[in-house]
Amino acid sequence: MLKPTRLTPFHLAIQVRNLEEARDFYGSKMGLPEGRSSDHWIDFDLLGHQLVVHVNPALGPDGKVNQIGNHVDGHGVPVPHFGVVLEMAQWEAFAEQVKSFVPEFLIEPYIRFKGQPGEQATMFFLDPSGNALEFKAFKDIEKSLFAK
Repeated sequence: MLKPTRLTPFHLAIQVRNLEEARDFYGSKMGLPEGRSSDHWIDFDLLGHQLVVHVNPALGPDGKVNQIGNHVDGHGVPVPHFGVVLEMAQWEAFAEQVKSFVPEFLIEPYIRFKGQPGEQATMFFLDPSGNALEFKAFKDIEKSLFAK
């Protein structure tokens, strides 16, 4: 069984319709440092994790990545989605930052599972190519991240 002795970075590769659009969204607007790149992909540092965007010309200039919705706490959660678990103060500040550059949230920032195990702050939004992102935070991550 895979059991890390410490938290290790993940690597995630996603498809986008346009590299310059992705560079603007992830780099300029979200503030992620850019690593290596080519004319087909860009590496971003997502809080120490490696996020790689790969251009998929089949999406077309206005295309979006396909997803489904799954019912969670009264909301249609997009699948697939990805993001990072933040500290609460960091999540609150990031929620304000996101409001300045996303036209609308899929799920507005709110507290999910209030008063239950796993209570968390969460928000969902899309990048320009339709990739769904979720950022969340817990009051007590040690007790809540995998609480049943």
